[in-house]
Amino acid sequence: MRKQTGYQRRLSPVMMAGVLLCVSCTSLEGTEYEKTSAPEKKGWSAEGAGKISARQTANPNWWKSFRNAQLNNLIERAVSDNIDLKVLVARTNTAEAAIGQVRAASLPSLRAGAGASFDSSTGVGSSSQFNTATSLSWELDLWGKAKKGVEAQQAEVRATQADWRAGYLSLVSDVAITYFQILQFDEQTKQQEKVLGDSQRILKTLESMQQEGVIENTRVLQQRAEINQQSKDLLEIKRLRAIAENSLATLLGTPAGNLRIPPGTLTQDVTIIDVPAGLPSDLLMRRPDIVAAEYRVLRAYNLTAEAKLARLPSFGLTGRAGSASFKLSDLLKSFTVGILPSLDIPIFDPAVNTRLKVSEAETKVAREEYRSVVIKAYQDVENALVNLESHKQQRKELLAQLAELRSVAGTVNEQLREGMVSQLEVFESGRSLLATEMAVLENKQLILSDTVRLYKALGGGW
Repeated sequence: MRKQTGYQRRLSPVMMAGVLLCVSCTSLEGTEYEKTSAPEKKGWSAEGAGKISARQTANPNWWKSFRNAQLNNLIERAVSDNIDLKVLVARTNTAEAAIGQVRAASLPSLRAGAGASFDSSTGVGSSSQFNTATSLSWELDLWGKAKKGVEAQQAEVRATQADWRAGYLSLVSDVAITYFQILQFDEQTKQQEKVLGDSQRILKTLESMQQEGVIENTRVLQQRAEINQQSKDLLEIKRLRAIAENSLATLLGTPAGNLRIPPGTLTQDVTIIDVPAGLPSDLLMRRPDIVAAEYRVLRAYNLTAEAKLARLPSFGLTGRAGSASFKLSDLLKSFTVGILPSLDIPIFDPAVNTRLKVSEAETKVAREEYRSVVIKAYQDVENALVNLESHKQQRKELLAQLAELRSVAGTVNEQLREGMVSQLEVFESGRSLLATEMAVLENKQLILSDTVRLYKALGGGW
């Protein structure tokens, strides 16, 4: 131990020189972290007057406003069993565990061991030796390099948690939109079957008229071709319904083909939500993908600071203790103990300088990615608002058209009873009415899906 102490005294001036060198540094880790700037918006172009606060808009269970118990149940199952969401949970757990791994670099490391050696030579005899050894190594984190590494990993944990929220929001949105599509297909199937039935009755009327010589055979052939097209359209609707059901099964963590959604009606089973005017633009800052991008900027900044601190001298402390003896019985009778301080000054280390350059470049990438996410978020909100407003305006026109066609259909039925029109004209009127009803149905599905996309674009509700 005296030898090591003497070495420590001889090393002290060098260590002091390193300390003075580092104290003279004006900035150890660089400038203080600043929030990344991004283009700002004062409001949304497709909104009316008025302004409400972000607190007033918070609604974590926004999908319940659609007032559909089946949808609520499906979302609950998806959140519980979706595989992709479980992967995001596992990534968060991995990031949290990595904090301990990073922090361990600044903690003392203690090791212990024992050994024995046996030698035998011809004419000399045999010899044996036994030994024990314990070693302690510790790199002192005087400049906070390890601390910056821990802070960087903590920022990554926050980013992965935001990734989970983004996945959660996407999952809920996808379940809702897919379920709305299934209900639309169910109602379209009923409407298409009615259209097909009316067309078949029209065909019988035309065939009778053709036999009586009132119309040409080409008119009958045209009607049969139209029935073939309508039958094909009905099969296509059923196919799309099955595909949507398979997609929903995957979202729920269920093998495709194992899920059966009871038939429903979009018109009666789902309520359209009114979007309040004057949505605050700062709602966007709670979007999980924006939050994740900002935390990754912070992570890159901390890794850059860590790389800068790696250029400074590092101080280490190594301790050893052990014993050795030619007899096992004498092994614990004598011990040797030593302490060895060390100073490592990276005067020229290409790896350290390269790591710093890479970290600074990655920080710039993270900042630009953050700005890109914000710009894309603005587009998502604006598109959702434009689509929602446009489809609501179209709905007014479609409902007015539907009312007019219903009035026409009523008049034609009255004229049929009075013998003023043929049954064929009644069928034609009813077919036009059904076509408009299908357009109204599709329009409602678009409005509901636009509303969900707006919730998603704004980060989960208002």
